[in-house]
Amino acid sequence: MLVIPLGLIVTVCVVYVLAPPHIHLGPLLVAAPAITVAFAGARMTALMGTLAVAAQVLIGVLRAVSDTANLQARIAALIVVSAVCIIVCVVRDRHERQLYQVRSVAEAAQSVLLQPLPTHAGPLRIAGLCIPAEEEAELGGDLHTAARTAHHSSRLLSGDVRGSGLGAISSTALLLGAFRAAAHRQATLPRLAVHLDAAFRWDASQW
Repeated sequence: MLVIPLGLIVTVCVVYVLAPPHIHLGPLLVAAPAITVAFAGARMTALMGTLAVAAQVLIGVLRAVSDTANLQARIAALIVVSAVCIIVCVVRDRHERQLYQVRSVAEAAQSVLLQPLPTHAGPLRIAGLCIPAEEEAELGGDLHTAARTAHHSSRLLSGDVRGSGLGAISSTALLLGAFRAAAHRQATLPRLAVHLDAAFRWDASQW
């Protein structure tokens, strides 16, 4: 991708050297840092901006117009645009780092909360795949787990808490914790269901 802004700078310089004096492509140099900001960071954008300014100064020297107000205005415009592009890169990179940190925490919380299903629960073979409803969504209300009871039967819990984000995670953690704590000692599914409902209602009554 760096070939595009570099090629633009070189092309403008070559055209200025070979083309007649009435052809002015200097304003196109502003596109070099503007293009770079789309795929590179602040340092590379600053480098392209510097190269564009240097190319504009070189053109002025070759055309013997380095002291004209027109060229000085173009150079000033290039510097301003490059500075704005660098600021945009810095802000964007900061937001991307914050987003990465948030996603890392979300992935860690989700992996701890939604532990991988066991491949077997007694004679029962288990496999599952969780696909978020929204792309890039890491925190949500999806829940699934499995347990063996004292009577050698299997208990599976799969559901989706209404909502998303930390609120849903809190309810999901409550239900999973209650299930894992009680599934092995609840003899029947109705009793386990009553236990989960009671745990959820008790938690709701605390707020």
